[in-house]
Amino acid sequence: MAQLWKGRFKKELAKETNDFNSSIKFDSRMFEEDITGSIAHALMLGAQGIIDKAESEKIASELAVILEDIKSGKLKIDMESEDIHTFVEGELTARLGDTGKRLHTARSRNDQVALDIRMVLKKETAEITESLKKLVEVLCEKALEHKATIMPGYTHLQRAQPITFGHHLMAYAAMLLRDIDRLNDAYKRMNVLPLGSGALAGTTYPIDREAVASQLGFDSVSQNSLDGVSDRDFCLELASALSIVMVHLSRFSEEIIMWCSWEFKFVELDDAFSTGSSIMPQKKNPDIAELVRGKSGRVFGDLTTLLTVMKGIPLAYNKDMQEDKEAIFDSVDTVKMCLNAFTPMVETMTVLKDNMRAAAAKGFINATDCADYLVGKGLPFRDAYKATGELVALCIDKGLTLETLSVEEYKNVCSLFDEGVYDAINLETCVMKRLSEGAPSPESVEKQVKFTLAKIKEE
Repeated sequence: MAQLWKGRFKKELAKETNDFNSSIKFDSRMFEEDITGSIAHALMLGAQGIIDKAESEKIASELAVILEDIKSGKLKIDMESEDIHTFVEGELTARLGDTGKRLHTARSRNDQVALDIRMVLKKETAEITESLKKLVEVLCEKALEHKATIMPGYTHLQRAQPITFGHHLMAYAAMLLRDIDRLNDAYKRMNVLPLGSGALAGTTYPIDREAVASQLGFDSVSQNSLDGVSDRDFCLELASALSIVMVHLSRFSEEIIMWCSWEFKFVELDDAFSTGSSIMPQKKNPDIAELVRGKSGRVFGDLTTLLTVMKGIPLAYNKDMQEDKEAIFDSVDTVKMCLNAFTPMVETMTVLKDNMRAAAAKGFINATDCADYLVGKGLPFRDAYKATGELVALCIDKGLTLETLSVEEYKNVCSLFDEGVYDAINLETCVMKRLSEGAPSPESVEKQVKFTLAKIKEE
């Protein structure tokens, strides 16, 4: 198919140049947005009297037919075309002749592609946001189910203090809420119409950019034509937000992988979301979690690609910017694929409550509560901390726990101890008493779930 810029050149384009220059393999996914944008542009040209209104309506009508033909499979996209814009305009011209050639009046491929990619990414961002909301809802549902399920909380991967599994899950829900906020913010800056910027310097035609923006669902139009065609901040911002999503999914995956191991055995994944070994029949592998953890690096690489492409190019459009689509589309596709597998994996996993409770009973994770008990008796915290440390050392020497240490041995360390200490260091009591906002008590977990579900309904 002929290039749109053919007039200036006398020689045929070398096949090697065409293959290297072509973007049809990855920008063909924008065919619907390209055609929808072209319909809005054509109707505006007619409304403004820039081209004959009857011709503009004929162009818009035929573009709609082309769109349906592509969707139905009646029309195949020519993968030898330079890009999707060339293909669509070429097909239109083949059908309408000179009338089709009028479509590109007051427009450049520079502002056209800037429009297309914004439209695609708006749709993809909305879909990813909905997928994140679904995962948050799953976490909230499971958190309520396990609001009183005791487990050890960790720092430095060492047992630290008792929490509930519901509380742990809501920590990830809080992360995902921030991800949703970031995507919504990115969407706002994405929702600006660049069409009308021309190649870089606008146009002499009396176009109505606001009308096109309204028809295509954009909040506003770009305020500088140079920036309109050369801005890819919205790609960088989306790739950054998606990278943070993958950080969160990767961290969660790492914990699920540990929890599935025999060393922890806190959860068991459903058979439908696990795989086995080719030679070890006892194995049940958390492959989805491992792949999500691995694919995070791919999304980070896409962000690095985009930052590197954009960092050194002058205004306005440069061919380097063709590299934006492969990177951002890969980032989008990878995150969507990960969420589609990760969410049902979490939803169907079995929580092994007894194993969590047994792990929480070890490691002196109620030591802070023991110290707080002495503080309640009037002892300064640092003195209470020291006394509790001595008790832990004593337990280790004798092979005991704080629960099995005798009250006499407690009193030998600090006379303020009495029988009430056993209730204070009971794991259920330790958790129930943590009522501060955001804490792990069942009551607090319920509040967190309520807040979170209300938040995602607002978005």
